[in-house]
Amino acid sequence: MNTAELLVRCLENEGVRYVFGLPGEENLHVLEALKHSSIQFITTRHEQGAAFMADVYGRLTGKAGVCLSTLGPGATNLMTGVADANLDGAPLVAITGQVGTDQMHIESHQYLDLVAMFAPVTKWSTQIVRPSNTPEIVRKAFKLSQSEKPGAVHIDLPENIAAMSAVGSPLNKDRLEKTYAAFQSITEAAAAISQAANPLIMVGNGAIRANASEAVTEFAAQLNIPVANTFMGKGVIPYTHPLALWSVGLQLRDYINCGFDNTDLVIAIGYDLIEYSPKRWNPEGKIPIIHIGATPAEIDSSYIPSVEVVGDISDSLNEILKRAERKDKADPYALELRADIQADYEQYANDDGFPIKPQKLLYDLRQVMGPEDIVISDVGAHKMWIARHYHCDRPNTCLISNGFAAMGIAIPGALAAKLVHPERKVVAATGDGGFMMNCQELETALRVGTPFVTLIFNDGGYGLIEWKQQNQFGEASFVHFGNPDFVKLAESMGLKGYRVESTTDFIPILKTALAQDVPTVIDCPVDYRENYRFTQRAGDLSCKL
Repeated sequence: MNTAELLVRCLENEGVRYVFGLPGEENLHVLEALKHSSIQFITTRHEQGAAFMADVYGRLTGKAGVCLSTLGPGATNLMTGVADANLDGAPLVAITGQVGTDQMHIESHQYLDLVAMFAPVTKWSTQIVRPSNTPEIVRKAFKLSQSEKPGAVHIDLPENIAAMSAVGSPLNKDRLEKTYAAFQSITEAAAAISQAANPLIMVGNGAIRANASEAVTEFAAQLNIPVANTFMGKGVIPYTHPLALWSVGLQLRDYINCGFDNTDLVIAIGYDLIEYSPKRWNPEGKIPIIHIGATPAEIDSSYIPSVEVVGDISDSLNEILKRAERKDKADPYALELRADIQADYEQYANDDGFPIKPQKLLYDLRQVMGPEDIVISDVGAHKMWIARHYHCDRPNTCLISNGFAAMGIAIPGALAAKLVHPERKVVAATGDGGFMMNCQELETALRVGTPFVTLIFNDGGYGLIEWKQQNQFGEASFVHFGNPDFVKLAESMGLKGYRVESTTDFIPILKTALAQDVPTVIDCPVDYRENYRFTQRAGDLSCKL
């Protein structure tokens, strides 16, 4: 057995089912070991796509996704997806090939210090230099990656070490024990909630990672407290629930901002500051905050909790619920706010304008997708509309990258989602800019057998940047480009391609596309004049406090 074979045995021991990546000269021994293992190696068309697949796999399963590259340019290509996983709180283990240790002291072809390079974008970056240390390194990598807050870990394997004889076996996985919040913090939180007149819950991705959806919903219902979710907290409470105030996190004022203006206590559950800066909803730092999470609160002048309840989220909520008393119904203002939010959403149900308004496109998408089906959002103007107008019944059914927020994640992410949940419908929602960044992975999806729909919001430019330029300078520059014929491009890959030519076309085309046994692409012109109309409305928004 060589080191590469021992490494792969350790990956099998960790329950790894897939490794996403590209072959290279310096990872030949790892590839050979994978060939004889139970792990499926998925050859991607770009290392960034491989990292995004591992990223979304980790986010959906809670188990580290694994990606593999060679040294030099292969490793640098991997970095964007690795950084995305790290800031989004998705467990990922990246493995890179490397020159032999006998070549690192001199200038060598394609050599970079990858351990140093990956250190700023991972929880831990290391190199295997002794074959016998491989089991310890792999076990530590997975434990660190999957521990709260999850993130990325990097392992570098020089080619001469990979070929060396190795003795050892995988280490047993230790059980992660639950941690429970201190009794005093639970008592203090219950007292503050009981005394608050207009409390508001803000729930983030940490609640999804903790599988705390049922506990959050029960907590809110029993205490009559309205709930807003961050972009990455969608589905923690069903959007149809009468206490659901939907998503918070837009850079502009929206209805939900009135809820923060009116509240006298924010209960932040599984909330990470990276999801939505507290300076936007608590700029003066005057709103009292209760922090409920698996880890202590991050430091921020606008986020200084009066109580921190640190431990298992479901247990914390259940214990607080036993001690808190709120006999009054939910704040009438919050219920009125929900009615306004619902009315704004419903007004697009019968809109027949073309190109299609993003609100209408997402309203119709929601009508077709089932409660368990998955939408993966790319990054761009459409992401803001998805956050605001695509609502979820269940956690992890709309994935938005809002930590690192890297363009190009949707298509490789949808492939990973289909591997995890082959029985569900999956849609990659992307702009034409994001589509062209990783559209090559559609060939990977066809080869691997993961049929999903790619829905392109086509506006011929970088719409989100144009929106910001218009807001700040009154004109746009350097954001427009040409596009290929997306239908022909899809067909040239052996996929199915469709073009939406009227608003009434969309639902029939989407249903047809979802029924195919190959990946499909829908080219849909979108009316982003709605961006500026929304900006105007947000600027004129006044709260009826």
